[in-house]
Amino acid sequence: MSLVLDPAAQDLLFREARTANTFSDEPVTDEQVQAIYDLVKYGPTAFNQSPLRITLVRSAEARERLVQHMAEGNQPKTATAPLVAILSADNEFHEELPALFPHFPQAKDVFFAERPAREGAAALNAALQAAYFIIGVRAAGLAAGPMTGLDFAGVQKEFLDDDHTPLMVVNIGKPGEDAWFPRSPRLEFDQVVTTV
Repeated sequence: MSLVLDPAAQDLLFREARTANTFSDEPVTDEQVQAIYDLVKYGPTAFNQSPLRITLVRSAEARERLVQHMAEGNQPKTATAPLVAILSADNEFHEELPALFPHFPQAKDVFFAERPAREGAAALNAALQAAYFIIGVRAAGLAAGPMTGLDFAGVQKEFLDDDHTPLMVVNIGKPGEDAWFPRSPRLEFDQVVTTV
């Protein structure tokens, strides 16, 4: 059985997509980021909680501050990418639930009154949304360089607050020279799927 999605789109989003390590100097516009978000916001999350928050690092001063918190091997990539996004989980996402989950507005208090419950839900669902975001970047014809090699506490202190937990940094732009490492192996279907 074949997939409904056009093979060229399958290649763009998955087969040919890689983590970019270098970028051209072509800028990434606010309009492109808006279009990416307007697509990926429809990806599902539990209770439609949508806890992902995106901090765009555009200014040279902010970029310098961020680079200091990146692992050494990630610093040049983050320093030169046209746009960098800090993806974080909003641990106070429940405040938006009455609007986002209107058929059960009391979910805010029934399920998410306690901070530990919110933190667990926010981490899982924001990670889902981060994956959607990466696919959205690819759908826009851009390359994404998601990274977790960073000082999370430092990034939180520098750019966020106690209610937002950083998940990753994503470099975004058109791929530059020698942008790709060789494709790493993948597990096969029968290595990951079990039928019971």
